This record gives sequence, structure tokens and C-alpha cells, in this order.
Amino acid sequence: MRQAGASMTGDPAGERSSPLVALLVETSLASGRDIISGIAQYLREHRPWAIYHKPMSLSEDVPSWLRQWRGQGIIVRAQSLEVVRAVRATGLPVVDVLGIVPGSRLPEVHVEDRQIAALVAQHLLQRGFRHFGFFGIPEESWSTWRRDGFREALGDLAGGLQVLEVPRDSRFRNPRTEREDLLGHWLRDLPKPAGIMVASDQFGPPLLEACLRMGIKVPDEVAVVGVDNDETLCEVCNPPLSSVDAGHRALGYRAAALLDELMAGQAPPPGPLFVAPGGIFTRMSSDVLATEDREVAQALRLIREHACEGWSATEVIERIPLSRSVLQRRFRKETGRTLQEELINVRLRRACQLLTESELPLIDVTERAGFKHQEYFGAAFKARFGRSPAEYRREAKLA
Repeated sequence: MRQAGASMTGDPAGERSSPLVALLVETSLASGRDIISGIAQYLREHRPWAIYHKPMSLSEDVPSWLRQWRGQGIIVRAQSLEVVRAVRATGLPVVDVLGIVPGSRLPEVHVEDRQIAALVAQHLLQRGFRHFGFFGIPEESWSTWRRDGFREALGDLAGGLQVLEVPRDSRFRNPRTEREDLLGHWLRDLPKPAGIMVASDQFGPPLLEACLRMGIKVPDEVAVVGVDNDETLCEVCNPPLSSVDAGHRALGYRAAALLDELMAGQAPPPGPLFVAPGGIFTRMSSDVLATEDREVAQALRLIREHACEGWSATEVIERIPLSRSVLQRRFRKETGRTLQEELINVRLRRACQLLTESELPLIDVTERAGFKHQEYFGAAFKARFGRSPAEYRREAKLA
């Protein structure tokens, strides 16, 4: 990949076997990096391009080198009218992979913001939530599309949606304590248990920190789901943040295919092209069943926190101020499962994570997932997933 400092004039006509393409795509966010990954996948499967790409952030101005640059095409995340005018002035085929500038007249490839929001709403509704919140930015079209899509997908429950939107500039201009107070007061007044959609994973850490500061339990009182599935950011959140794969890799791939068509002389499509989201990656921030039964909620929290330490159902029951029979009955009524079944569920989810994200030997996976015997772990795993842990790991690596 040609980086900053490479020739910006291009080769004389007829001397270049591959088209020279500029990528004006920021790499400071996971979405931008995923778009570039999708473009790279397209190039691996089709003809190669000579790429000119300089790492940048989404808020940067038009790069100074663009006026002298001579290539065959551009893929851009155009965040302003100034950027749109600059890329149009080159006279080259251009594909915009952001699509937030009204009337840009650039061929566009978008993620489906309303479908993304609908996935979050469905995820939270299936967990029994009846109160909801949305945390985003008012002046960003992608955030408002996700807010409106979330409201629509909530249906009859949308009337109770509580929205907090903080202008992008104020997030940096206001003192930290002022921002913290704003979030804290909003969270405090939110009816609970509540499911919250944050417009982007970037909003997850401050919201989860505010919950911790206010003594609000996540996910028991507030469940949180982000967008973009920035794995590094999601995993370092406390607790780890559930998030939607918005589809940016697929977007990059489709944008590269469209630019290839435009560079070959084909007409642009009559309107934006859309790619569907890739689904939700559930982590601890929303891995819960919403219930107003405090004892059942307490049991669920204890299971989530201690199942992989090998706790038994008896150890959970001993810490709940109810008799075994009453707790078991109420737990089954709320969840459709017994305490023991829920313990196994949590252990198996942890085992799946370890099998796909680590190279730990199976005996270590068994222990870290909370199973005492590898034979029992293997039997329980195969009964649930129809394959052995080793087969599951091999298939995950091939996916």
C-alpha cells in the first residue's frame, strides 16, 4: 500500500498496469479501519490497485496534496461540503462511504443505520426491557438516523424513550465534571430496568463510567449496546460492551467494486447503495434478562459473575433471602430455565469465547469456563452445539 510521501503525480498514461486510487478514509476509528479491510479484501479477490493512503482522522480538512494528485479514482469519507468540492474538483471517479453531506451528488455506499437500530431494539426487547434510552450526537445525521430507527423499532414502547444528545464540540469544550453530571443525572432519572442504545462504541466508555459512578448496576438495571463492534474498545469497557457489527467491511468491499465499475466507464447508480449490518455481538453489558423480581435479578447477577468460578446452584441459593423452592420457581417463571441450566449456559458461552479467541489447551478451557471435568464439559458442549469443542474451534478458524 502506497503511504504518505509516495509520488502524487501518478505514472504517465500507459505505463501503469494498475489504477492509482486514493483512500481518504480515517483510521482513528474501527469503522474506518474496517472499511479499508473490506477494500483490501476486494483487491485480493480482483485486480490490484496502487493505493495512496495517508492515515488521518475524520475531522481533518482536505489534504493539501490532493490538488496536485493524479490518479484514477478516490474512495472518501466526506464529512463536509469542503471535502466534497475538493474531490469533485479532481474530475475523477469518486465513491463516498459516509454519505452525510446533503446534495453531494457523489456515488455513495452506506450502512443501513435504521436496520442497525432495529437490531438493537430487537435485542433489548427480547430481553424483556420496557424502558429505553438513546445517547448520541444531535448534529450528526448517522446518529439521528439511528435514534429515529431505534424509536420506530420500539413500536408501542417508543413513547417512553429517553434521549440524551450532546453536541460533538461540547463534549470537548465543557469541563469533564459538567459532562459527567449531565450523564449521571440522565441515568439517575431513567426508569429502570432500561435498555440503552449508544450511537457509537465511542459513547460506551463514558456512559458505563457514569453508571459505575452513580452506583447503577450494568446490565441488571441498565443494559447498554453500542455500534461498530470495535473489539478492543468494547473489551476494555467495564463491563465489556455489546455492539452491532454495522457492516463496514462489507461497505468497503462494495465501495471498491463500485469504484472499479466507475473507473471502467460504467454509469453511477441512480441512488445510494446500502449494506446490511452483520449482527450483534453480545457481551456482558447487555447479557441479561430484564426483570423487576429483585431476587431473580440478584441470582442472575451472581451466576453471571461466579459461574466460571465453579459455583453450584446451592452456592447461589445460599446468598438469596428465599427458600430453594421459592427461588427455583420464581427463577424458572422469569427465565424459563433452572438455576443449574443458567449456570451451564454461562459456562458454555465463556467456553465458546475461549475456543475462538485463544489457543488455550482444552483442559485449560475446561477449567477457565468453570467445568470440573473435561469429559462432562465435552458432553455438555456437544449436546448444545452438535460438535465437540475441538471441532467448534477448527470451524471457527475457517470461518
